[in-house]
Amino acid sequence: MAMDGLLYPLTLVTALGCALIAGVFFAFSSFVMKALARLPPAHGVAAMQAINAGAISFAFMLALLGTGLGCLALAGWALAESDASFAPHLLAGSGLYLVGVIAVTIAFNVPRNEVLAALQPTSPEAAEYWIRYLAEWVAWNHVRTVGALAAAASLTLALLSRAR
Repeated sequence: MAMDGLLYPLTLVTALGCALIAGVFFAFSSFVMKALARLPPAHGVAAMQAINAGAISFAFMLALLGTGLGCLALAGWALAESDASFAPHLLAGSGLYLVGVIAVTIAFNVPRNEVLAALQPTSPEAAEYWIRYLAEWVAWNHVRTVGALAAAASLTLALLSRAR
């Protein structure tokens, strides 16, 4: 069965969305959070609060959640055409993104962001929480980075196997 019609462009756009999100998360894991950790805690907390507020934008939410919707559609397509050579790659890529990015974000990163948002940056509680936040948030962000990158790779493999 060939990957034709709407399936090919949907897979391509979704793979690119996964790669874009992987890049955003990679930037945070590799240098943004390290830079924030070098600041005095009050400044790091205030900066991260501003970043988190700014992340709730149309562009970022479209990339993050639009890619998730693409993955849901691709997973359904893979289940409907389970005998196609590309189906396992679509299903794996979709699962990696939905679990490794969306579920991890909801279960681990967002709750930490909400706690941080409620703190006064100059308070002793904020300074104490900031140390734990950096370690925990970054660890889960690494998971999201790997999940998004693995999803992009899997969806790319689906595109490469489309004619088989």
